[in-house]
Amino acid sequence: MLRLILASASPRRIELLRQVGLKFDIMPSDINEDSTGFDDAGKYAMEMSRRKALHIAKKIEHSAFPDTFVLGADTVVGIDGHLLGKPSNEDDVRRMLSLLENRWHEVTTGITLVRTGSLDVLTDMEVTRVKFSPYPRGFLENYMATGEPFGKAGSYAIQGYGSLMVERIEGCYFNVMGLPLFKLSRLLERRGFKPLTWLNER
Repeated sequence: MLRLILASASPRRIELLRQVGLKFDIMPSDINEDSTGFDDAGKYAMEMSRRKALHIAKKIEHSAFPDTFVLGADTVVGIDGHLLGKPSNEDDVRRMLSLLENRWHEVTTGITLVRTGSLDVLTDMEVTRVKFSPYPRGFLENYMATGEPFGKAGSYAIQGYGSLMVERIEGCYFNVMGLPLFKLSRLLERRGFKPLTWLNER
């Protein structure tokens, strides 16, 4: 039986896991996500996802969660060598979205599965290219007023009002939401769980 713990409270990741029928517990990880010292989005995202998953796997008692995997994920937006995480204030939102306007950028998500007990680690990442349009007059202020940019990597949510900025996308859409489902299914396969087999375990 596949037992899974999500080391995140992200509503988007919770929604996506439920979308494919996975049963899971939620235990958010509160590690420091400072990107200082990282200049590569892939290395940063994978390392943060690894730290999140290990943080929770080490905290729980294996006897209470035998044969369980902890899933950690981290999403970052990259452009011109800059890593854009979650904005800290309105000025940060303006800075990030101004940088992304009318340009291509990359969204990278690192995902890690850690088996409880053995702390065996499996990590991978997904990269999606996103092209933003020029913004209509007043768009940024109106978008900030929705509250959506806060708590989102790169200051936008592709599944929400932020979709009005997205002109084109190359790669996995779900990756931009915060969890590349296809890549996750491949990691689960490597651990012996084929897609949708978990539906028979309920």
